[in-house]
Amino acid sequence: MNVLARLWIYQAERFPLKKTVPLLLVFSAASICVSARLSDRPLPEWPGFLVGFVLAMALFFQMRVCDEFKDAEDDRRYRPERPIPRGLVSPTEVLVLGLLTLPVAAAAAWLWSPLVLWCLVGVWVWLAAMTAEFGAPAWLKARPVLYLVSHMAIMPLIDLLLTSIEWLPAGGAAPQLWLFLVLSFVNGCVLEIGRKLWSPENEIDGVDTYSGLWGYRRAALIWLCCVGLSFVFLVGTGFATGVGWFTVAVGAVALLPCGLAARSYVKAPTPGAQDRMDTIAGLWVFFCYATAGFLPFLIGAFR
Repeated sequence: MNVLARLWIYQAERFPLKKTVPLLLVFSAASICVSARLSDRPLPEWPGFLVGFVLAMALFFQMRVCDEFKDAEDDRRYRPERPIPRGLVSPTEVLVLGLLTLPVAAAAAWLWSPLVLWCLVGVWVWLAAMTAEFGAPAWLKARPVLYLVSHMAIMPLIDLLLTSIEWLPAGGAAPQLWLFLVLSFVNGCVLEIGRKLWSPENEIDGVDTYSGLWGYRRAALIWLCCVGLSFVFLVGTGFATGVGWFTVAVGAVALLPCGLAARSYVKAPTPGAQDRMDTIAGLWVFFCYATAGFLPFLIGAFR
């Protein structure tokens, strides 16, 4: 099998473009739109949105590459079916791909605004610290909540970078931007917990999951609490951008399938229910960014 065919299989398993591209398109564009709306400024020209998408894609792929090396020993021992342990791709091939994204991201940031590059460097510093488990891997792994918080902190940092595409050249960020940054942190928790709510038959000895850590009922409840907290900050962002009650209305409707999925998972944590939790977590996050970023402009067009 040639290298392109192997890399195509790799992306399908570890960085699925069919799910990642739409989510990061909305994530990056919404971040720029929210920043502009909060400051009552016009949207930047289209190259700014292209830069945001390039940065988002590069950073999320870099996180995947870092995870491959951070988790290499666990994958070798407990998940030999993954692409690197089973020999589909080599660590060197994945590393080279990750390294190639560094100058692409740096060039995109620099060409838009050299100041944005400093925000990118800040994200890279945190990513490097995450990959090294902040110098205390055993201590951190024994404290799963702190592990989650320390790793999800990269989400508002990425969002700060993406929003800086708008606010750095324009002279500053709106004070209410913190609402959107916290929303990104909580949404990171929604995604991370949601993808680690497994069925009993899929649990693997040596692999940490939140269903294994907290039990299926408690883990689903904690996930649902994260969704609820995400809703709170989505609504807060909505009021800050002038569409608060519209956000309440559409958000309340979107909460319903989240609750139904969690209820179904608790009642019968089957592989199908596990997949639904993973899917609904992604859809909720997609909904949050689409609502926060685009609803103010949609409502404004009809006023």
